[in-house]
Amino acid sequence: MKHRSLYFLIALALGGAGVVHAQDNTSAPPAPPAPADSSSSDITNTSFDDRWYIGPTVGYYHNDSKRLTNKNQIYYGLVFGKFISPNVSIDIFADRTRRSFRGYVDQGGRWSSNNLGVDARYYFLDWNDWRPYLVGGIMASQHVNSFNRKIDPAAEGGVGIAKTITQNVDLRGEVKYRYDWDDKTFPQRNGYGDAMVDFMVLFRLGPPPAPAAPPPPPPPPQPDCSKQFRNGVNLCDNKCPDLPEGTIVGPDGCPQKVVIDLKGVNFKFDRPKKGEHNIEPTLAVPASDSMGILDQAVDTLKRYPQVKVTVAGYTDSVGTAKYNQGLSERRAQIVYDYLTSHGIDPSRLEGPIGHGEDDPIDTNKTSAGRARNRRTELQVQQ
Repeated sequence: MKHRSLYFLIALALGGAGVVHAQDNTSAPPAPPAPADSSSSDITNTSFDDRWYIGPTVGYYHNDSKRLTNKNQIYYGLVFGKFISPNVSIDIFADRTRRSFRGYVDQGGRWSSNNLGVDARYYFLDWNDWRPYLVGGIMASQHVNSFNRKIDPAAEGGVGIAKTITQNVDLRGEVKYRYDWDDKTFPQRNGYGDAMVDFMVLFRLGPPPAPAAPPPPPPPPQPDCSKQFRNGVNLCDNKCPDLPEGTIVGPDGCPQKVVIDLKGVNFKFDRPKKGEHNIEPTLAVPASDSMGILDQAVDTLKRYPQVKVTVAGYTDSVGTAKYNQGLSERRAQIVYDYLTSHGIDPSRLEGPIGHGEDDPIDTNKTSAGRARNRRTELQVQQ
C-alpha cells in the first residue's frame, strides 16, 4: 500500500509537469531567443508571480524516541498555494506518514499520522536567486493506531531554500521541526516532536502574468509663470510656446491671422484734392461710418504692436490712368496721416502706395460699383 501511494505521487508530479509544458506551448507565442549568457532563459517574470501552484512533497521523518516506533521513514504529501507578495507565500498542505511500533509495544502494529494544515513562508533575496526562507504553520493531525483515532493540533517551523527554475516550476528543500499535542496514544505523554527534511516540486497553474508596464516618464519641469513670456503671452497660458518671438498670436499664444478690414471707408468722387489733409470731408457720406471703421483699425494696430501693414489707395476707372494714379496715392497718404496722427508709429506702416484704377473689387459700370472701388486698404504683412 505504501509503495502504491508513492507511485501515485510520482505519477502526479509527472502529470503536473506535462500540464505545465502544455501551458508553455499554448498560452503564449514563442519567446525570442535569449542572449547566450542568459542563465535562465525560460524565466520572463523577474519580480512577482501570484499564480496558484500545486506540487508533491517527499520527505524524511526522524521520529521522537518517545513514540516507541522506528526512528526514520519516508513521508509524502501535496501542497497547494500561491505568493501573496514577492516575499510571502501561503500553502495548504496534506501529508501522511506510517510508523512501525518497536517490538514490545503492540507487536507488528502501525502508527499512521494524517495531517492537514496551512504554512506561511517568508523569502529573502531576489525572485530569481536561490532564496532562503523561514517557514511556520499549524495543522490538524489525525493519529491512527491501536490506542488512538483522534485529531490533535500540531505546529511546525523551520528553514528552507527555493529556486524558480522556469516560468512555471519552482523547487523547494527545507528542514523543519513538527510538534503535535497527542496526549491520547500514551496518556503519560503530552506530545511529540519530530525532525523533518523534505523536497517539493511546484507547478504553477494558468498562463504567466504579463510583464509590468514601464513607469511613465517624469513630467516636464513647469515654467515660472511670473517671469517667462513668449510673444507677450505668459508661458503658463501659452499653448504654442515654441513659436519664434515676434509671431502674431492670439491670447492663447497660438498663431492668429490679423485682418484689418477698411471696407466701408470709401471716398467721394475725385477726393481728396491736392493739398487736402483733413480726411473727414473727403469720405463718402455718411462720413461718420467711415470714421468709425478707421478708429477700429487704429485700435487693432495698438492691440497688436508687432503687426505691420501696407497702406494702399485705389480709384475707379473714370479719368486717365495717370490722374487716377496720383489720386490713389493721395487717398493712401491721407489714411497714412490719419493713422500716424492717432499714435501708430510710421515704422509699422509701409507706403503710402497708390494702385490707380488697378485691382477693382467691384464693377466700374455702375455708380455703386465705382463708389466701392474708391477705397484705401490696410494690407497686413504676415
